[in-house]
Amino acid sequence: MDYRPLGRTGVQVSPVCLGTMMFGPWGNQDEADSIRIIHRALDAGINFVDTADVYSKGVSEEITGKALAGRRDDVVLATKFFMPMDDDPNHRGGSRRWIIQEVENSLRRLNTDWIDLYQVHRPDPAVDIEETLGALSDLVHQGKIRYIGSSSFSGSQIVEAQWASQRRNLERFVTEQPPYSMLVRGIEEDVLPTALRYGMGTLVYSPLAGGWLSGRWRKDAAGTPTSSARPSARFDMSSPDNQRKLDVVEELAQLAEANDMTLIEMAIAFAINHPGVTSAIVGPRTMEQLESYLPAPDIALPAEVLDRIDELVAPGVTLNPDDNSYGAHELLPAARRRG
Repeated sequence: MDYRPLGRTGVQVSPVCLGTMMFGPWGNQDEADSIRIIHRALDAGINFVDTADVYSKGVSEEITGKALAGRRDDVVLATKFFMPMDDDPNHRGGSRRWIIQEVENSLRRLNTDWIDLYQVHRPDPAVDIEETLGALSDLVHQGKIRYIGSSSFSGSQIVEAQWASQRRNLERFVTEQPPYSMLVRGIEEDVLPTALRYGMGTLVYSPLAGGWLSGRWRKDAAGTPTSSARPSARFDMSSPDNQRKLDVVEELAQLAEANDMTLIEMAIAFAINHPGVTSAIVGPRTMEQLESYLPAPDIALPAEVLDRIDELVAPGVTLNPDDNSYGAHELLPAARRRG
């Protein structure tokens, strides 16, 4: 496997990153099987593992820690904080109080003395970014974390954070983790170019668009997701945007088949083909799913395939706005002149 520079850190990572959200009660509840999947990924050359405190309320981190026993030095380990961990209003967010407390919890669950990449899971509109950066900088100086990163920051939020780091002489975010796939291309317009200008690594999540590009769901197929099976606007088949997605997925599946690859392989290869993308995060629940992801890094998509993808979903376009992770606060009614 060819490795890539993680921004300008000097660290080399695999173009596919193992996401662990599906290990634990949220997905695979068989701990031993989850550990086997992690070991298989490492044996295949994946040296980059991403988790978060909120995944199965810490169980994912615990499983990851057990799997890395004896192999920790060979892995670039990333985790995240921000999401609510319980009903306590102070057990969430980007405050110094919570960051200092929660990093200790993650270190304990991961059974490690240090975290390679500690990321804020979402922007916190209630907290000054300098507060967050200051706390993270202290943790870097203490040796508890090596680098810091952001996730689902807009282009302007990335710039604000970089300027705050420079102005206050604080550690800067060296990575950004946004959603990206053949169906969700909004970051091509602003986020990816901004991250490139600042020399940041970009770890894209959901390259299979939440399962839409898994090959499981095809137009008029029995396995097509329904609002009752997946109660989310992203899977509501009464939505015209989702009907359009089904049409596009059918075209993409046929394109993959015509070029002797699976839709999964084409989807992951597409994500890591962009020059602004460092690594694509894949989150298997089963060994079979992991095995289906592993060929993707060795696939170079020809220009005609990329051109056809661009015809189906124009660069910078997200077919269904519900697939975005941006504007959660900015687009609320109160922010749109309405009480």
